[in-house]
Amino acid sequence: MSDKPFKILGIQQIAIGGENKARLQKLWIDMLGFEYKSTFVSERENVDEDICAIGKGVHEVEVDLMQPLNIEKKPAVHQTPLNHIGLWVDDLPKAVEWLSANGLRFAPGGIRKGAAGYDITFIHPKGNDEFPMSGEGVLIELVQAPPEVIAGLSS
Repeated sequence: MSDKPFKILGIQQIAIGGENKARLQKLWIDMLGFEYKSTFVSERENVDEDICAIGKGVHEVEVDLMQPLNIEKKPAVHQTPLNHIGLWVDDLPKAVEWLSANGLRFAPGGIRKGAAGYDITFIHPKGNDEFPMSGEGVLIELVQAPPEVIAGLSS
């Protein structure tokens, strides 16, 4: 593989799904002490999620507590309970271009705004004939890091 034109900087988020996010809130907010930041609801993504965090500044890690809007529809954000992990990347468009050229399969939807307001895209959990590389069963979100995160995590 050629030299990568991007760098993965660190973990941005972990997303956890359940049928009822109130139970997740009791554990992650009430018992473990994560800070509630905001709620994101998307019909397209079939999700009602609370964005929580621990840590400050560039060391903040999100934990997204998700439940489906309609349990019968896809995506099924409550299956599996660890829905996906998010990774900070310094140049999302270059990462997608390079990774695709090297056989990595991305989920449909392309680069778009995510729940926290950053540009995101997803690495598909399963490969196919055209793109044999994948998350090997894990959905991985690549998240465009803002300048302060790039500076803080690049040193």
